[in-house]
Amino acid sequence: MGVGGYSSDFMGSGNHQQYNMKSKKQFHTVELRVMMDCEGCELKVKKALSSLDGVQSVEINRRQQKVTVTGYVEPNKVLKKAKSTKKKAEIWPYVPYNMVAHPYTVEAYDKRAPPGYVRRVNFAAVGTVTTYEDPYTTMFSDENPNACSIM
Repeated sequence: MGVGGYSSDFMGSGNHQQYNMKSKKQFHTVELRVMMDCEGCELKVKKALSSLDGVQSVEINRRQQKVTVTGYVEPNKVLKKAKSTKKKAEIWPYVPYNMVAHPYTVEAYDKRAPPGYVRRVNFAAVGTVTTYEDPYTTMFSDENPNACSIM
């Protein structure tokens, strides 16, 4: 880019702010579920994910099949890199059970989930219950102080 390009951006083209915004990556914590059977699998996944640009740390919990990657990375690139190790990988599908409105429904409960976790479920997509209160039943109620005075 040279001095001329830098000075033209600095003098008022206004594009230098957009350029800086595009070049900065956001800090993410990406949690994955990766099927690992032994220490060799664990090391293979850790080595592959550590090689990504912007990764600050890779933590692996083989008992829960959970990999946590922190750094200036994009989640889809981390998932793609984890899948390149020939291991089954997906975004961590579980949330703490107290974060779900109905943790013991069929959609949320998963017996393979770690203790205290259930599947992430969007209940808005499952269906909503709406209540409709009939205005005529309360209009003539004895409990309503503003009820009809004809009666």
